[in-house]
Amino acid sequence: MSQIYSPSNPSTLNLETAARTSSSLTGDGKSVDSNGSSSSKTDGTDASGKAAPWTIEDSEDLYRIKGWGEPYFAINENGNITVSPQGDRGGSLDLHKLVEGLKQRDFQLPLLIRFSDILEDRLERINACFAKAIARYSYEGTYQGVFPTKCNQQRHIIEDLVRFGRSYQFGLEAGTKPELMIALASLNTPGALIICNGYKDASYIETAMLGQRLGQKTIIVLEQLEEVDMAIAAAKRLGIQPVLGVRAKLAAKGSGRWGESAGDRAKFGLSIPELIIVVERLQAADMLPCLELLHFHIGSQVSAISVIKDALKEACRIYVELAKLGAPMGYLDVGGGLGVDYDGSKTSSQGSKNYSIQNYANDVVAEVRDACMASETPMPTLVSESGRAIASHQSVLIFDILGTSEASYSQPDPYQEGEHKLIRELWDLYTLVNAENYQEAFNDAVQFKQEAASLFNFSYLSLSERARVERIYWACCVKIANLLRQQDYVPEELEHLEKSLASIYYMNMSLFQSALDSWAIDQLFPILPIHRLNEEPTQRATLADLTCDSDGKIARFIGKKGEKDVLELHPLKSGKSYYLGMFLVGAYQETLGNLHNLFGNTNTIHIQLASKATAHQGYTIEHVVRGNTTDEVLQQVQYNPEDMIEQIRRRSEQALQKGQITIEEARKLMANYKAGMDCYTYLADS
Repeated sequence: MSQIYSPSNPSTLNLETAARTSSSLTGDGKSVDSNGSSSSKTDGTDASGKAAPWTIEDSEDLYRIKGWGEPYFAINENGNITVSPQGDRGGSLDLHKLVEGLKQRDFQLPLLIRFSDILEDRLERINACFAKAIARYSYEGTYQGVFPTKCNQQRHIIEDLVRFGRSYQFGLEAGTKPELMIALASLNTPGALIICNGYKDASYIETAMLGQRLGQKTIIVLEQLEEVDMAIAAAKRLGIQPVLGVRAKLAAKGSGRWGESAGDRAKFGLSIPELIIVVERLQAADMLPCLELLHFHIGSQVSAISVIKDALKEACRIYVELAKLGAPMGYLDVGGGLGVDYDGSKTSSQGSKNYSIQNYANDVVAEVRDACMASETPMPTLVSESGRAIASHQSVLIFDILGTSEASYSQPDPYQEGEHKLIRELWDLYTLVNAENYQEAFNDAVQFKQEAASLFNFSYLSLSERARVERIYWACCVKIANLLRQQDYVPEELEHLEKSLASIYYMNMSLFQSALDSWAIDQLFPILPIHRLNEEPTQRATLADLTCDSDGKIARFIGKKGEKDVLELHPLKSGKSYYLGMFLVGAYQETLGNLHNLFGNTNTIHIQLASKATAHQGYTIEHVVRGNTTDEVLQQVQYNPEDMIEQIRRRSEQALQKGQITIEEARKLMANYKAGMDCYTYLADS
């Protein structure tokens, strides 16, 4: 997959070359002259009127790094992304140098790099925000968070969270029986909570109750009426007084993609009449004193703080009423939903949020305090299940670009006397395109192209003549696209033009393995080069992965003013690697990923910031989790690699007997086949 345009072939002209030739505009409003230098539409020139060079500030603005990346990601003076794993407390790493160092250690790309210090910092921030809110509002209870295991079940992540959270009595939430197994084995913090959610059978409930004997406070959250009877029966059978909670279906609706997680048709939870039935059944079994927790959840990635406030009002009223009915209560679990600002806009759009962690903590504490004071109810311990906000920032996926399919178009030659009338009319149109008539010109160009196809089908136009029409058509499109970049408004029928002219950059990764949400639910993750950010990115591109699937692509990106269809990238340099990073991928993506086309797990490296006194390179490698090899993924789809190797040996021997293959060819085939079994499933450096 090589670039089509090259300086040695001047007969071809890609989109950006055409832009420079016509002194047009790039996608960021930068004027590009015939020498390739750039300037801003308004203030991109210096005092002498010369074009101002591209700066790292331009890249910060283009990729909105300060919006989604602070306080962890920035650009240094060399144009490389830096990572500050401890946030604004100091210490940073050059991400490009880190990747090169890992490659020298024989770690192949793609690489998933986890920064343990970021995970610790996120945990500290959420606890600090609740502590500040509790002090500010003179709240009489405490805060005890739990991490929802479903967000990232990887062992090293859970072990780090338990270790970092010990001083906060930070616990774990389990939504399934396997996750309960993880929580019971991993959590050894006295007083920390294990919240048991999800569908439950008798075995799940029994195991959770017995887990109390290990010294953890295991709370079984009842979400179906059938679970009440199972809990009562298990408690009598085991002679254990369990700690129970109930999950309420709120009338208050969520917002964004997961807005339907709440409300009457929510998947989990008990309606108000069902809550009363639970109280009655527990009371009849003399187990009402076991009911200590109310839980609610209004969806993942809640983008608007007003939604959280509305849900809190209703939940607080339910909590107070349950206490009045005789349940001791003591815990209010506000669930998940604390959002991540993926696009950096700080708005209520699906990929953002219009509040900070401190705003969130303040509203939770203040709302619960007011409700309890008004009803003279003791203030509960506050529990949250924030997974996305804790885990997202700590993981960065790094992948290289293998090649490009450039959007290349021949520079059209002027019209020659005697050529077909259609060619003459289209050439005249091309020469007259300007800022006043570009929309009408595009419509006419499309019509000429369609007429050429029709005339060709009826043998009135030769293949060469049709090619001539299409060259001029695409030249018109390039010219119009360059004009559009100068406009504040792009007509709806021309919105596709930039994308149709874009190059395709081929990523050494599988979207379905490493960023499934990008395909499944159109989740936008920040994507940008991790180096060369002091250079102007002159290419416009979409991204395609390694899978043989037309859906294995990314064609929606974070822009300065919302979403955009193309990503600004740099031209590839011969013999030089070009690295992109996909950021904020630490939540959900790893266990959601699948083996589409048998691309396995990526190499995963855990990095911890080191003091200058202990390591001259500034970091230490805590853990290495090698990505899948070919034989490992084959076994996951029920193949036996040893049997497959033996099968190839036998067939090679049969081919030798028939004279179809030489001994040297058979030897080489076997060597390659065996080596292929033991190699990384992704492409190696050439």
